[in-house]
Amino acid sequence: MKHGKKYNDSLKAVDKTKFYDSLEACELVAANAKAKFDETVEVHIRLGVDSRHADQQVRGAVVLPNGTGKTVRTLVFCKEDKYEAAKEAGADYVGGMDYVDKIMKENWMDFDVVIASPDMMGIVGRLGKVLGPRGLMPNPKAGTVAPDVAKAVTEAKAGKIEYRLDKTNIIHCPIGKASFGKEKLAENYEALMEAVVKAKPAAAKGAYLKSITLTSTMGPGVKCNTAKYGV
Repeated sequence: MKHGKKYNDSLKAVDKTKFYDSLEACELVAANAKAKFDETVEVHIRLGVDSRHADQQVRGAVVLPNGTGKTVRTLVFCKEDKYEAAKEAGADYVGGMDYVDKIMKENWMDFDVVIASPDMMGIVGRLGKVLGPRGLMPNPKAGTVAPDVAKAVTEAKAGKIEYRLDKTNIIHCPIGKASFGKEKLAENYEALMEAVVKAKPAAAKGAYLKSITLTSTMGPGVKCNTAKYGV
């Protein structure tokens, strides 16, 4: 794959043999995000678990202290007595069967996060085949199935992100925009890492954190130090 001059220049700034601490890694990634748009900064964490086993799943959610820099559109499924609270918390869409029909019949997908109260999961479950593959199905571990839907909306708007393993045992998570600067990015990075380390399954054997790579949308990857977490 051929890369452009900006990417190749950025690559020269990164020592491929070095494992950077979080602040230095964030500084490098932000400095080398040279696209004409505000690049998203992502963390890719390879774990020493086997996601095929139920007792080695790693999944959860964390509120990033500085948000993600992205405007999050929320769809809330709840009973009518909670509509007002959800809207006051900033929900973009609130409803019940009407939105199930809209998604099923019109293929409507103008939202980024789906939140549901537990008593609505019976009807939301019908959307499993549509929302599941997109990673949008409400889940208690992600805090998107919650009795207090207003609180869940507030957290989603504040920068709550979900982390989960893909089929190759890697977690991919955005931690903000390049414009955040190194301090804010590093705070978000450490908040995510703390949550992932806490979520280590008891069944996991050997090294838990295999590798951590930090990258921006168009920039080169920067390898981060795993030793400091002691797992």
